[in-house]
Amino acid sequence: MVTADEALPGRDERMPVPARHEILNTPLEPPFPDGLEQAVVGMGCFWGAERVFWRAPGVYTTAVGYAGGFTPNPTYEEACSGRTGHTEAVLVVFDPKQTSYDEILRLFWENHDPTHGMRQGNDVGTQYRSAIYWTNDAQRAAAEASRDAYQQELTRAGYGEITTELAEAGPFYYAEDYHQQYLAKVPNGYCGLGGTGVACPVGLTTS
Repeated sequence: MVTADEALPGRDERMPVPARHEILNTPLEPPFPDGLEQAVVGMGCFWGAERVFWRAPGVYTTAVGYAGGFTPNPTYEEACSGRTGHTEAVLVVFDPKQTSYDEILRLFWENHDPTHGMRQGNDVGTQYRSAIYWTNDAQRAAAEASRDAYQQELTRAGYGEITTELAEAGPFYYAEDYHQQYLAKVPNGYCGLGGTGVACPVGLTTS
């Protein structure tokens, strides 16, 4: 991992963001309607990861970007260089009256291999690491409980230790507009996600 002193300087200018979601026709940026909650996760290439969540019931909007690192407003090329500290991330905005943070976590765990360290499938580099960035203490508790529960299931199935980074959410930097809902625009585009096939127990904590 690059250190803060080694990271690229980035820029002050924010990336232009499309006004509406390609599938859900909702805003990608706040302010969001009252009562909605946000989750930020990284699970490898963000194209396929975003699609997992925009298909899920109760999700208001999704967006892809960069999180967990140091460089402000990085470009895709900079993130792929490994010199920003960021991982490719998905912002998920959901209605807790229709779904739960536990359900978001279940989708997260089951749709990638969280034991792969700094890669996901053939995608190798710190920008592909598995991560959960919690926004409050309740999310932190739920994320930790789900990780511990899923580790037991993975161990029984012969998998190794979960390498997912759990940390408090910092800035979420939106990716370039062509990355947003990429697999809706390019239905046969690349998706490197693959789960373990091991079910994740949910409902252990309240969201």
